[in-house]
Amino acid sequence: MLGKFHEISIETRDIAESVAFYERLGFSHVGTTDTWQYPYGVMTDGKLYVGLHQFKFPSPAITYVHPDVAAYAHVIEKQGVELAWRRTGDDAFNELGFFDPSGQAVRLQEAPTHFSADRERGETSLCGDFAEFSLPSGDFEPMRAFWEPLGFVAIGENETPYVRMSMTSDHIDLAVHRPRTLEAPMLVFAASDMGERIERLRTMGQEFSDDLPRGLDPRHSGLIEAPEGTALLLVNAIE
Repeated sequence: MLGKFHEISIETRDIAESVAFYERLGFSHVGTTDTWQYPYGVMTDGKLYVGLHQFKFPSPAITYVHPDVAAYAHVIEKQGVELAWRRTGDDAFNELGFFDPSGQAVRLQEAPTHFSADRERGETSLCGDFAEFSLPSGDFEPMRAFWEPLGFVAIGENETPYVRMSMTSDHIDLAVHRPRTLEAPMLVFAASDMGERIERLRTMGQEFSDDLPRGLDPRHSGLIEAPEGTALLLVNAIE
């Protein structure tokens, strides 16, 4: 329904600081087009693409590429989705956007603004394997009802490693967690050796947040906040 996953688009006030942060975690640079007329950079671990935009917009946004966005808008609206913005025309870079029940922004744009990574998909960052982008919501059912018609399959509620509902797709997996777990969206990474990875990151000088979700073992889990405010949750396993 939504097209091909492109990036998690994130607003940053200082793109150089954000880029340096993801570099330290083992992410690589990706070449970009000249579509955006403001500082823009993309970092990847081979699977996840993080688009850093030094520009104000609804952030973070889950961004997809879909051809002929202008004509496709009515298909999205037929799913009961109310468009929050629509910028289309012969002299514009066509895009549209909407919000899910939790307030998460979703963008569809007509063409890619970065290139593919020159990096093996299995070559992870120091954070481990990217598992899912998790969204806070006090009620899971409206989220399931919203996302399933858009191409996701809700697997059901799971209590490991915290209460959450996974939603899978061909391109990127989403999840929903309780706001009491963390009030912000999270980039979730998993690895069987996460304890060793966390110790390595600490040795490198990486600071970890004290707001680790309740019930997670700090020996095998960690929460990192990027300079622009993005939450990265590192856990031992995701089921």
